[in-house]
Amino acid sequence: MAKTRMIHEFGMGTSLRRRDYTEAAARAIRDALWHNSVNLAEAFGFQKSDMIIDVEIGAQDPNAVDISKLLSIFPYGQPSICVTKGGLDVPKPDGSGVTVIVNAAVMVSFDMEAA
Repeated sequence: MAKTRMIHEFGMGTSLRRRDYTEAAARAIRDALWHNSVNLAEAFGFQKSDMIIDVEIGAQDPNAVDISKLLSIFPYGQPSICVTKGGLDVPKPDGSGVTVIVNAAVMVSFDMEAA
């Protein structure tokens, strides 16, 4: 397979009150996806289902991110998600909790090997 990255986009998501790392990650993915409206598959003669979608998530508590919930965000393609330590937990000034900030990088590739 000649996997070739064609596009990448970055996003940020937050959970202001509930410390919900999965929801913050979902918002970061959507933020990244909403930054582009490129009809990439069609431009190269591929089906949308041919898209190889690699997602990297940065969160302070990677184990608190439910990857299975994030996969449902993608209506087509072949998504895979990797979660690592990153993002930020910002303590609230009154000590009542933290604001969670999660970052996402979404990369779309195709198998460009000639059939």
